[in-house]
Amino acid sequence: MNTGKISGNVLKRSVLRQLQAEREEIRNGAGIGEDCAVFSFPDSLTVSCMQEAPVRMPPDFQGLYPSDLPALPLSWLILKCANNLAAAGAEPVAVLVTLLLPEAVEEGALKAWMAEADSQCRRLGMAVAGGQSRVTKAVSCPVAVLSGLGKLPCGREDSLLTHGAHTAAPGQDVVLSKWIGLEGTALLAQRYREGLLERYPAYLVEEAAGFGRYLSVLPEAAAAIKSGACALHDASEGGIFAALWELAEAAGVGLTIDLKKLPLKQATVEICEYCGANPYQLLSGGCLVMTAQDGPGLAAALKAEGIHAAVVGKVTDTKKRILLNQEEVRYMDRPGRDELYRVFEKG
Repeated sequence: MNTGKISGNVLKRSVLRQLQAEREEIRNGAGIGEDCAVFSFPDSLTVSCMQEAPVRMPPDFQGLYPSDLPALPLSWLILKCANNLAAAGAEPVAVLVTLLLPEAVEEGALKAWMAEADSQCRRLGMAVAGGQSRVTKAVSCPVAVLSGLGKLPCGREDSLLTHGAHTAAPGQDVVLSKWIGLEGTALLAQRYREGLLERYPAYLVEEAAGFGRYLSVLPEAAAAIKSGACALHDASEGGIFAALWELAEAAGVGLTIDLKKLPLKQATVEICEYCGANPYQLLSGGCLVMTAQDGPGLAAALKAEGIHAAVVGKVTDTKKRILLNQEEVRYMDRPGRDELYRVFEKG
């Protein structure tokens, strides 16, 4: 199998169909488009999610992992956990951090990672609640596995279950926050800075490299729930096309999306052209996909909070996922491998 997310068919065939055990405490479990599990206990609901990725070495410890891996700062992975929890309607509370380290890693790197994790948690109002750090010959580069935990008080069960990706329904508008491809653009701009500076103005490259400041979806998730959004799903690996497909697949609905309305930064366009990447299939953390009965009203509410938003299409009562590009009509493909992997591997 290729690196990156496994395909939807493999997920259904070799993962989800093997999971038959059930517990009554699990209100919402594993599934396509479901980034969080929901557990119901006597006094509250606990929400959990998971992230894993090769982690970028702190600045003083670079060079120990293969250069073709799209390694991420540990703080980004913690933010991804927080985003998944917020998109489920939960308050991010804690994260469990497991680090699998090759023998070449020294203690100074471990110390720097945990300081980074604590700093990010404090910014997000979370805490590192535990985990494990292990040196093993099984990995050739540092790998982090994170489990995020959030909470939802009793009495708000319907709120959380209403805002899961699986509750998109025909007739609702599809709204996106901010812009697509932000996360992938930032990583590409940082990785290929020197080559980009030979072609583009420095301000454009620096702007793109700083797109990490947009990656939290906590503000728009809170505003969307308050404004009556019906379903939320944060875009990530596989880009906006994968996020839209997952939302539709989870709810068993169709979509009609206007390609020209998908919000895209000019810096993303330029850097994707340089790298030969498709911006619609590029890592899109920071973009929240929402559905609502009144899409323009939701977009206006987000803009009032200083959050860019756009109505990009409709949820339909068929299983067809349609892309409109002026007079051209085509169907969405099943989510493929994120463009970031392909670009990093070709160098």
